[in-house]
Amino acid sequence: MVHDKGAGHVDIRIGGAGWCGAVADDTPAPALWIKHGAAAPLRVDFRDELRSDAVKTIERLREFGFTTILLSGDRPGIVEETADELGVDGCAAGQKPDDKLRYLVELRDKGHKVLMVGDGLNDAPALAAGYVSMAPAAATDISRTAADLVYQGEELSPVVEALAVSKLADKLVKQNFGLALLYNLVAVPLAFAGMVTPLIAAVAMSSSSLLVSLNAFRVMIGAKAGQT
Repeated sequence: MVHDKGAGHVDIRIGGAGWCGAVADDTPAPALWIKHGAAAPLRVDFRDELRSDAVKTIERLREFGFTTILLSGDRPGIVEETADELGVDGCAAGQKPDDKLRYLVELRDKGHKVLMVGDGLNDAPALAAGYVSMAPAAATDISRTAADLVYQGEELSPVVEALAVSKLADKLVKQNFGLALLYNLVAVPLAFAGMVTPLIAAVAMSSSSLLVSLNAFRVMIGAKAGQT
């Protein structure tokens, strides 16, 4: 507020409807009121645009078997409208930092493993409490610090890419352990029986290591596939 009682000056108020002498309504969009002197208050509406790939990302997460929930500090009307547009499974409005934290703790206590994605100052406690958490590079410093993974860019596709890579990496690690176990179950008894010469043993060992390494390179292919 600018307030000066000197000659030629007027009050200028910027804030909520009550502060500016306006009558609040039920319009879901967040608004800011401006009052200049004795003039009628002027309402300025705000609306956040969804990220270009937000809907597609929600669809991909559902394909992965995730239940998606929107937690927001905005008013119920705008949160419900955004949730419908995104196609998420649930939403909660008017969420303060401790509310989001409590929500995640309740899910964790029920045995759920929560992936928390957020970028705001009020998301930091929930990001720290998530089983895994992600934040964009443009997020606040405290949110980036609380997150387990920070991704670049304005789109949400890195969330899906990270999930695809992690699932494939888990699969390949198990495969590589299986290959190593199979190699040892076959090669070690043969070596004890004197049926493997040093040259054959060296070639077999190098070949098994090469096979495991090539199998691990499939993670890179999976990362590309996760982007499409």
